[in-house]
Amino acid sequence: MAGKVSKTDAEWKAELTPEQYRITRKKGTEQAFTGEYWNTKRPGLYRCVCCDAPLFRSETKFDSGTGWPSFTAPVEEDAVREEADTSLFMRRTEVLCAVCDAHLGHVFPDGPGPTGLRYCMNSAALRLEADAGASRED
Repeated sequence: MAGKVSKTDAEWKAELTPEQYRITRKKGTEQAFTGEYWNTKRPGLYRCVCCDAPLFRSETKFDSGTGWPSFTAPVEEDAVREEADTSLFMRRTEVLCAVCDAHLGHVFPDGPGPTGLRYCMNSAALRLEADAGASRED
């Protein structure tokens, strides 16, 4: 894993779109079925929009029916980190980029095999690096 990336709030605001900033730095959530990648089928590597760290591979992506891109596992175990999230009067597990602490989404224990996990991510927190020769069609 690459070294930690730490920037000021002003630096993040200058580098990210308002939506990316709201989601990744202020722990926001995009509306279901509106994000760029919720229905994407293109093969490739999903990277952190803030620091470009590799997070998820398209091979682990599945249609969860939730309206957000969902994955069964990160690209490497240490690519993400988890924190307890008790906001909104719920008990959830927040998923953050291990390199820059960007809020990515949440993980739930209701996914398919082999992990049984559903990493439910915000499209605005991700950037898809399509595999060479991959079709642009979803």
